Amino acid sequence: MPLVSRKGILAIAAVLDVALHSSSRPVSAKALAARLKLPPRHLEPMLQALVRDGILRGVRGPRGGYELAREHGSISAEDILRAIGDADDEAHLRLPNSALANHVVKPALNEAERSVSTALSRLTVEDMALRAAQLK
Repeated sequence: MPLVSRKGILAIAAVLDVALHSSSRPVSAKALAARLKLPPRHLEPMLQALVRDGILRGVRGPRGGYELAREHGSISAEDILRAIGDADDEAHLRLPNSALANHVVKPALNEAERSVSTALSRLTVEDMALRAAQLK
């Protein structure tokens, strides 16, 4: 079972792509979609969510597109996943009224989720950009 959904992986990849390619000018959604091998319409809602959450900045105009709204080192994978709503909201989970589920399973899984969340919050776009540079 994957810890991060396909949507989450694509969002992180999109932000990383923008970080790698927006030094001279904003990255167009069309160019981003081409590099990620996706139709642009699949990315637009995700990109808008990232803009709303202050991870990306949208630049209008004929040479417009997207650029990072913050420094590479201040954007974590956790920030990106939270912006696109990748994590399930605990309030929507309905558990049976079971002592085993409520007092053993749920607390154990919450602890595991906190560990994963902590690890994702330490993984920054800057870290991933350094790894990407080694691919070249």
